[in-house]
Amino acid sequence: MTKHYLAKIIAKDHQGLQMISAYCAEAKVNIQEEKYINKNKIFLISLERFSLETEKKKIINSICKFEFIDNVKSKNINQNDKNLVLDLIGIDILKNKDKYEINLIFSKNAHIILSTEIIEVTLEDQY
Repeated sequence: MTKHYLAKIIAKDHQGLQMISAYCAEAKVNIQEEKYINKNKIFLISLERFSLETEKKKIINSICKFEFIDNVKSKNINQNDKNLVLDLIGIDILKNKDKYEINLIFSKNAHIILSTEIIEVTLEDQY
């Protein structure tokens, strides 16, 4: 019998976000599987990431949820391309006065920038 470990990482600061970034590096993201729910100030992104928890490179489907998001901007992403899949290179954060900018950095010089006052990010595996 194999054990399944459901990862759930909650980040509330820069170090926690760096950990989520490490787990999500090289993840595949279908651009149609992202959603900003303005009313709830939540940005969701579904990704296929490689397992870092085991020695075998197993693909895991995960959801990354960003809460308290005031604004979402994207650069170099064709939102109309239903088949667009990008590689997530990493997640970075910048502080600008009392606001944070969380940058999702993808291949092909593509970016998604999330503006927030609070860092609240959850990475959760799906089975």
